[in-house]
Amino acid sequence: MDLSRFGALAGKASSKQSGDAAEDIALRHLQQAGLILLVRNYRTPGRGGGEIDLIMRDRDGTTVFVEVRARRAVGHGGAAASIGSVKRRRIVFAARHYLAGRALQSPCRFDVVAFDAGQLQWLQAAFDAD
Repeated sequence: MDLSRFGALAGKASSKQSGDAAEDIALRHLQQAGLILLVRNYRTPGRGGGEIDLIMRDRDGTTVFVEVRARRAVGHGGAAASIGSVKRRRIVFAARHYLAGRALQSPCRFDVVAFDAGQLQWLQAAFDAD
């Protein structure tokens, strides 16, 4: 999917605006693929917690925790590579917090939607909760 026509991802906006635009586009892409939005920008209470950009349900009932990353250039490994071990731990922490408040447990996975120089890449099961 070529996203170069979206100004916020093409370098004409602040980092916050670019991030919000990337989330909007990722959400639309995932919904078109059949996922259903449960929660957007889920945050755990307190300092040092975690945040999840999108929590969605896949057609098979799997809860999908989605991290959205955007990079204007492909250098330094790209958007997906920017999710280091600390960020993954915080996402997993937030996912566990979210699941603890739910009576029904379903399978879950951690996906990444990465934008590198305007190109969207959806990485399903990008990392584990280990």
